[in-house]
Amino acid sequence: MDLVTALARARSPEKPGPDTPAGPAVHPWPGRPRSLPEGCPGELDLGRLLRLSLAASDGAGRLRPAPSAGALHPVDTRLVVGTGCSLPPGRYGYDPLRHRVHRLGTEPDGAPPGATVELSATPQRTVSHYGHRAWPLILLDTGHAAGALWLAGRALGGAPATVGLDGGGLDRGDEAPLAALHFARSDEAPGVPVARGPRQVLLAEEAGGVPRPVRAHQVCSPDPRHQAVDVPTPGELLARRSARPPLRGTPPRDALRAVLATADEASAGAVGWCVAVGEPEPELVGLAPDGTLRRLAVGEARPTLAAWAAGQAWIADTGAVLLGYGCPAGADAPLIRRTHLRAGFAVHLAQVAAVRHGLYGRPVGSWQQADLGAALGAPPGRDWIIHGLALGTTHSEEGSL
Repeated sequence: MDLVTALARARSPEKPGPDTPAGPAVHPWPGRPRSLPEGCPGELDLGRLLRLSLAASDGAGRLRPAPSAGALHPVDTRLVVGTGCSLPPGRYGYDPLRHRVHRLGTEPDGAPPGATVELSATPQRTVSHYGHRAWPLILLDTGHAAGALWLAGRALGGAPATVGLDGGGLDRGDEAPLAALHFARSDEAPGVPVARGPRQVLLAEEAGGVPRPVRAHQVCSPDPRHQAVDVPTPGELLARRSARPPLRGTPPRDALRAVLATADEASAGAVGWCVAVGEPEPELVGLAPDGTLRRLAVGEARPTLAAWAAGQAWIADTGAVLLGYGCPAGADAPLIRRTHLRAGFAVHLAQVAAVRHGLYGRPVGSWQQADLGAALGAPPGRDWIIHGLALGTTHSEEGSL
């Protein structure tokens, strides 16, 4: 997969062709399906973890705690289970439609206690509708699935999962994961976050324009002691849905601060963040170092965002739009993977934060010619929109996905 060429084409104004068959909605795991037993005290309850994060609540598989572009859900899930879990040690494939697992073999030598959830993708599902625009969406969807798993672990009272979002599976073959999260078993979960190993985020050279973090960050789990990361309840995660547009009503400033802080914390410096606000005074705002909102630009951005977001006209009337940006033109494949996976992860956590502040949200993943930095007067090609989250205080009465 030439990800550099794929992203450049996805960002172009070229429209996708006719739909093609999506194929099976679930990976054809071998062997008989097995139910997920309830965990005993001290065990990591994998059934509850997956129910709160990835399991479908409808027969068609469209309604799940993690959103997906076009409800196509390209992400496949494998489990590497060690000791101290509700399943016996081994490797398993997960069926989110039936909430069942298929045993694939024994656990690898040296597998740690607890469980590692590995996320890979079946591109055909997303390509079937989005064509050449699919690969950024696949990476964003994988990030959302990782975010759903991370939040599910927190809702069940566990320590923060160790998160790996390097996307190396694109280099190593279809069987290697795009993302992986390790969950400690319950009796090993510390009361405070475990220090993670630092890994430098490869950021493009700064050249003014849209503000972005300039310090080096650790690529790690969000710190649950940070005020931006609230622990959700299981009920909140099961009720999470992407609201149907239109989403109208300008969010309160404190809610925008919370959403921005959550996204910034979760993206670990790999992505920059701002919000395009509508009424009463259209503007672009970001987080100041002290956590308050600061104005980045004045003027109405939402009609332009609607045109950039695959022509979704309803965005022009939405209350506000959270925007993740970065990943300059010519970025190499590791940077493309890292920024898109982190953006999906961050928007997932930001959407849950928005709901907790009384807002409705809908992720927006497809962006064409969306050079935010150039639109604000910076040199072109440096700060492209990677992902978005439309926000409002009201939404359509027709329901949600």
